[in-house]
Amino acid sequence: MVHDLTRGGDWILIALVMIGAVPEVSAACQFLVVAGHFWRNHYAACEPVFPRTAIMIPAWNEAAVIGASIDRLMALEYPRDRLRIFLVDDASTDETPQVAKAKEAQYPGNVIHLRREKGEGKAHTLNHGLGIILGDDWMEALLITDADVIFEADSLRKMTRHLADPLVGAVTAYIKEGCRPGNYLTRFIGYEYITAQAASRRGQNVLGAIACLAGGAQLHSRANLVALGGRIDTSSLAEDTFTTFETQLRGRRVVFEPHAVCWAEEPDAISGLWKQRLRWARGNVQVTLRYRKLWFRRHRGRLGSVTFGTFWFCLFLQPIFMITSSASLLTLYFANFPAAWMTFRLLWIVNAASYIFITGFALLIDVPTARHTWRQGVMFPGVVNLSIIGYTCFPRLFRDILHQLFAVTHLSLQAHKGWIIVFIYAWLSVSMAVAYLAKAIEPHRFGRFISAFLVYIVGYGALLCACTFASYVKEMQGAEMKWDKTEKTGKMAIPT
Repeated sequence: MVHDLTRGGDWILIALVMIGAVPEVSAACQFLVVAGHFWRNHYAACEPVFPRTAIMIPAWNEAAVIGASIDRLMALEYPRDRLRIFLVDDASTDETPQVAKAKEAQYPGNVIHLRREKGEGKAHTLNHGLGIILGDDWMEALLITDADVIFEADSLRKMTRHLADPLVGAVTAYIKEGCRPGNYLTRFIGYEYITAQAASRRGQNVLGAIACLAGGAQLHSRANLVALGGRIDTSSLAEDTFTTFETQLRGRRVVFEPHAVCWAEEPDAISGLWKQRLRWARGNVQVTLRYRKLWFRRHRGRLGSVTFGTFWFCLFLQPIFMITSSASLLTLYFANFPAAWMTFRLLWIVNAASYIFITGFALLIDVPTARHTWRQGVMFPGVVNLSIIGYTCFPRLFRDILHQLFAVTHLSLQAHKGWIIVFIYAWLSVSMAVAYLAKAIEPHRFGRFISAFLVYIVGYGALLCACTFASYVKEMQGAEMKWDKTEKTGKMAIPT
């Protein structure tokens, strides 16, 4: 039957259409790997250890959040005489210096304010602090965090226990979105962090290769920092990913600790999210190019494994896969309609199975967060994608619904059928354009309401893919590598 529907050249188009399902299948496979975390983890090598830990906070105009963050850090379940906080002030122009001085007086010997008179961005600020902290032998471990991150009381000791193993160079924590009640966008981010951290990084633990230390929660041993040259990479927008890769390439292990929880304030507007994710995505482009001799070369360690490389590129190239899939499906539609319909159904049945599995798994892996974000989890693909999934799985039911809708509007379904099919077949690509439209109209009158509506229509995933595609363009243009900081307001309400 399948053979009768297709001709020789059609198989190439069918394969290119099915590329659209590769990222979802890859994500589902990574979630399957998480099941191995019960057996393959680092806890057997852990012991309660409390190294002298310096906490370094790069800060620029953080007056709204830095005071509360320092108070929470000083309340950690950790020996106070083994804890020092270094606030590295990157020429702030608000009240950050005054808040820092007040905390320095409140916690003498534990809080140190380091002021820079000329701002140069986060990576240079980190290196300024590193030079001072490594200048004496007091520090045995260094926690790099952000000014708005709030650590739960037991988080640091759960991270340092991994440093009992001398083969571990760095440990990262589970960062959760902390705005309560927040809005639709912060809840999407909260759900996303379950998938990207609680699930995916557990899977990476099993594989023995971590893609990135969370920038706001990265703990390093002194030996690891010295091996890295005592400096953070300043040539890219992904200094945390470069540090993660270099740590592992030099033979030390990076571990994700899912039970060390901290909270961060995330953007509540598309404009803020776009700035943040464009920076991250451009950093990933730079990492991909810098380590082009690493990919799929097993002799380079687990970072060079086929499995890790596949997971990396399925995410990194997802916009390309979506565009290729749509273009191929449209070409097949005009060349061989029966084969196009067969391939379309197969593509979306695979997507449907992956969506159900990933969503169910994510909502179960972090139940407290799931209670807050389950609607966004269900709506993550967007209304149109969910409708296409429903149409693919139950075509007769959806045809009946469409006939009724067109009857109400006194329009002919048959007359518009071709355009509807073309729209559906092109949707994977169109969704990114609509997501970009949501960003563009947000600043205008009623824009936030309309943009929120559009995000629910196209899906939060399409918004992230549009940002990734924009990062390709920015890198090809050689755009300035500017640290475009997202504004923090101190509106977090940490769940108890």
